Amino acid sequence: MSLHLPKACPVVIIIRMVIRTLLLGLRRAVDFAGYAICLSCLSALLGGSSLLAPVETTDRVRAFTRPYEFDYFDWTLDALGVKFAQAAIGAPYYFDGNAHHRIVAEYLELTMQIFQDEHQLNLIYADPQVKDPESASARLRVELSQLKARQAELAPLAEAILQEQVSAVVNEFGLTSGGQPIPPVLFHITPLPYNLIVSRRDKIQSEASISLLSDLSVDRQAELEARVDEGLDVSSLVVPVGGIGSYPTMVLRTSDLRWLTDTIAHEWIHNWLTLRPLGLNYDTTPELRTMNETTASIAGGEIGALILQRYYPELIQAAKSQTVPVGLNLGRADPNDLPSRRCPEFIEGCCARKPFDFRAEMHTTRVTADKLLAEGKIQEAEAYMELRRQFFWENGYAIRKLNQAFFAFHGAYADVPGGAAGEDPVGPAVRQLRAQSPSLGAFLKKIAQMSSFQELQAAISR
Repeated sequence: MSLHLPKACPVVIIIRMVIRTLLLGLRRAVDFAGYAICLSCLSALLGGSSLLAPVETTDRVRAFTRPYEFDYFDWTLDALGVKFAQAAIGAPYYFDGNAHHRIVAEYLELTMQIFQDEHQLNLIYADPQVKDPESASARLRVELSQLKARQAELAPLAEAILQEQVSAVVNEFGLTSGGQPIPPVLFHITPLPYNLIVSRRDKIQSEASISLLSDLSVDRQAELEARVDEGLDVSSLVVPVGGIGSYPTMVLRTSDLRWLTDTIAHEWIHNWLTLRPLGLNYDTTPELRTMNETTASIAGGEIGALILQRYYPELIQAAKSQTVPVGLNLGRADPNDLPSRRCPEFIEGCCARKPFDFRAEMHTTRVTADKLLAEGKIQEAEAYMELRRQFFWENGYAIRKLNQAFFAFHGAYADVPGGAAGEDPVGPAVRQLRAQSPSLGAFLKKIAQMSSFQELQAAISR
């Protein structure tokens, strides 16, 4: 997920990337007042007659979402303060490679311990046999507070080290100027906003994407979806995301080093593409959005894998086998890694997950839903998707809502065959171009210059 800016020289674009992220927050405060004034003027001009509705889907959706929208302005100011402090200290240069390794490893271990303690704390408060959860959890809450304090000390150092390591690897792929990534690799681990996805009902196609408050409760999410669906006759879904290509980029807290390095690289690739035709045209067509997301997913996976191999070789096996704690839906890509509701495997003694081919079943669901929608059978398609949602639940996957918006979001991440993308030809075409390219750098430089799916089709047919 990414912010997209017009062409300019690199320095100007970096400034614009920051400014636009800030303006996203400022707009939330300003445009509601301006919108109200415009409506009042129109009302006066039309003599009190019915008002003209906003034409753009996003504008119409924002009539429902304004009270819940995420404030990028305040977040960006805070994140830039953290990044400037890191740069002033020059943390990575004060430690050798062994120290870098220890800092990142300790940060990840602390994060996992925090996840486990938070889960245990929730269990104490949920257990009907515990009559005084406050007393029962006193020792655990003290430990949790100490862990979070230590994590807060290490987080800026770990971020700075990982930024340097990502920069070194992307330089080897020829994605830098004079050895410097443009824009520089900047990310901040933070609670991420939710994302409201709006799709047409008669066709799986994203029509709007709006960032919402990071602490929006699930009941408020469901209430908002219902109001949007009823008011606009659309399919909507509030989804969690794992990263956002603002500037600095936003990355969700995790203890999974493989996922973390992949996501840092994925979001930086979005920033890099923003300086080129593919990224500039991100929102032009659904095909270009899928091209962008699939490209970033492929590149993020390859760059992340090289970072693990070079800097953390002994952690590769642990990273492959690690399960993200239950309830932490990272959501950036196809949700093949959704934790089973029955088997939070990071808890000792947990049962093994029942064998179930999630990707194959999700692929079948998407293909069948597309077929029904193409035949004009909207209600039948929606009933079918609900039946499939219950089927996934029975097999251990807690998907709150399975609808057109679900597939409009997850289907854009097509770096792996099958899954929520169904029979969409865009993902396979991007993967084929990567297979035909001599290196990741060559692949990125070629696809970055494209501004239509037709160009991609022509490139792979040569």
